[in-house]
Amino acid sequence: MNEARNWVAVRDPCANGRATTVSGAVRPEGRCAKSLQTAGLHARWSAHHTKVGHSVRRYPIQNASPRVDAGVVLANWVAGLGRIGHDGAMPVFPPKLHPGSSVRVVAPSRSLEIIGSEVRAEADRKLIGLGLHVSFGEHVGVCDDFGSSPVENRLADLHAAFADPGVDGIVTAIGGFNSNQLLTGIDYEHVAAHPKVLCGFSDITALSNALYARTGLVSYSGPHYSSFGMKRHFDYTEAGFRGCVMEEEPIMLAPSPAWSDDLWYTDQDARRLEPSSGWWVLQEGEADGTIVGGNLCTFNLLQGTPFMPSLDASIVFVEDDDQVKPWDFDRDLASLLQQPGFAGVRALVIGRFQKGTGMTRQLLTQVVTTKPELVGLPVIANVDFGHTTPVFTFPVGGTVEVHARRVGPRLTIANH
Repeated sequence: MNEARNWVAVRDPCANGRATTVSGAVRPEGRCAKSLQTAGLHARWSAHHTKVGHSVRRYPIQNASPRVDAGVVLANWVAGLGRIGHDGAMPVFPPKLHPGSSVRVVAPSRSLEIIGSEVRAEADRKLIGLGLHVSFGEHVGVCDDFGSSPVENRLADLHAAFADPGVDGIVTAIGGFNSNQLLTGIDYEHVAAHPKVLCGFSDITALSNALYARTGLVSYSGPHYSSFGMKRHFDYTEAGFRGCVMEEEPIMLAPSPAWSDDLWYTDQDARRLEPSSGWWVLQEGEADGTIVGGNLCTFNLLQGTPFMPSLDASIVFVEDDDQVKPWDFDRDLASLLQQPGFAGVRALVIGRFQKGTGMTRQLLTQVVTTKPELVGLPVIANVDFGHTTPVFTFPVGGTVEVHARRVGPRLTIANH
């Protein structure tokens, strides 16, 4: 895009509760308007980008640097309103990556050291092919007895990546089991002042949802750095990453034609693909809302903490890996449904299960239909995210439209 344009989404009502509609567009008054004026920003109000029905309004901010400046002002403005937190974060969409952008690889969970040289070489090649420059955190190669590194090392690399003006985005090395150890040590004001793309999945669920809850920063559940090391059958995953973190347009998602649950990194030339059975509509309906979630058992670690995002007006995305059996998923889902704010959830989207889980459509249907909290909610399952491949990328804190129909189910990521 030639025009420097950044967006801020403001939950309705504005601070002090007033908003004015002008020619079908919504303009904040009171402290919201005063804060914008103080920041020296000029806003053009557009009805096309006003999501009144979803209670989120997006305002384009012009005359600002596409990389950092507008994000810094907006993050500080949001923080100044004093409404950041698990009871009402306001989304801050980071500047998109583009050819020429620099991405920093960090390891907030397991160490980069466990990733083989062949996979790393292919990951570098693919990222460079997208026009991105790749650098690495100082401590990504540190590896302790848990296949990870000390908390202080992981925090230092994360903070450095957000602070470095030469870094435009952050990609996690791989998942693991312990990124939630970082949550009490993160400088959230520091992150809010330097909003950047952060992409990863699985254990990174704890980090992405906490950043959204505490700063409003939208991050991305998508491929790790190690994921880019896949030589074959990566087109769907790469297209999803590019569409969500490098492009602006809404994304209409569709099922992948084939999928795999193989250990691709052990033999890249002997991949085993399965024909896709499409997405499963377990309960019909339509909804739109804010995306939260990711890996279910990791997301549940945030329950009862100040790092759990609001479930109000949300669409919850959940998946889990082959360490989880159907009864584990049933129990973990019940725990989420029992959260005080679950009544605000508008739909449930479930990622594809690995074969080792033993989950079937029949079993999953029983899990869903026996939950009174899910009565009347649209539910789509067997969707292309989680621990099988390929996967699409989705924004934690972004918005999605769910059309759960028996014929032609559809997901449209509206704001990312």
